[in-house]
Formats: sequence, C-alpha cells, structure tokens
Amino acid sequence: MKKYYILIFLFFAGLVGSAINCHDYFTWILEVFPAIIGLLVLLFTFKRFRFAYFTYVMILFHCYILFIGGHYTYAQVPLFNWIRDVFHQSRNNYDKVGHFVQGFVPAIITRELFIRLNIIQKKTWIPFLTVTVCMSISVCYELLEWLVSVSSGASGDSFLGTQGDIWDTQSDMLFATIGAICMVTLFSKFQDKIIRQMK
Repeated sequence: MKKYYILIFLFFAGLVGSAINCHDYFTWILEVFPAIIGLLVLLFTFKRFRFAYFTYVMILFHCYILFIGGHYTYAQVPLFNWIRDVFHQSRNNYDKVGHFVQGFVPAIITRELFIRLNIIQKKTWIPFLTVTVCMSISVCYELLEWLVSVSSGASGDSFLGTQGDIWDTQSDMLFATIGAICMVTLFSKFQDKIIRQMK
C-alpha cells in the first residue's frame, strides 16, 4: 500500500504547488478540476477495482500536465514559449501535449477496463473501441470548454486557450485521437504483459 500513498502524496504536492502564484485562480480551478474528480473516483473505486500500478502512475503524469497548465495557463507555459520562439512557431503548443496525453492516458484506462472486466467478447474490437471512447472524451471536453467560455465571457478565454487559432478545437481532438492511437499501437503488448502479471 505504501506505493499508492506515495502517488497520493505526489498528487497533492503537485496540486498545491500548481496553486501557488498561479496565473489566476479561476483558470486554475477549471484546469485542475478533472484531476480532482479523477482522484475521488479512483479513491472510491479502489477496493472494488484496482488498476495496474503502471496505470495509476500514468494517471498521475496526466494530472501533472493539468497542474502545469493550470498554473501558467496552457497558452503561457514558459518552456513552450521558448520552443515557440526558437522554432519560429506561431503559438505556444503546450496544449497539444496536453491533448495528446488526454488521448493516451484514457486509452490505457479504457483498454485495461475492457480487458480485465471482459467487456468486449471479440478482442479484435478492443483497439477501435478504445480509440473511439477516447475521441468521445475529447469531444465532451471541447464542449465543456465551449460552454465555460460562453458562460464566463472573457474570464474563460484562458481556459479555452485558442490563441487566435480558428481550428484549435479540431486540432485538440486530433491530438487526443493520435495519443489514443499511439497507445493502442505501441504499448498494447506492454500493457498486456502487466495485466498478465496481475493474475
């Protein structure tokens, strides 16, 4: 159990650290809220269904992506400002990393659920359905961003983070889809091995 407590400690360390001198607390709350909800869900379901430790580590990694985005806003992460300037990019692309991970990590979670709970009888459907679930999550998140932006006006612009790109929403969903595809293509065998070791 000690290793799980370490993950929880690291979660709260990252959460608190991201709140200190953050860009603004409204954006911070919006960005880290999915991580907090995720933690609560995992805590409440821990006894009933325990994911592979690797999955929890990757979820924590995803949370840290959210924490960094919440602290700076996705459009102003310093490292990606530097990358933008050095490589003459038109915008800060940290949000694309965030959306790639938004596809990659949910694919790990979804695929593990499909396999361990034996949800899908025909295993050849697992890759397609895993990617489809992740695409659906990405669409729902984009709709949430739109709703918050419409509801809160200018104060929601940092959360939306389009940076003047009219295709930002579509590219966000594309990057999440690419992340999910990369997971099922490159890491399925590794995940299968981990799942076998749990039996």
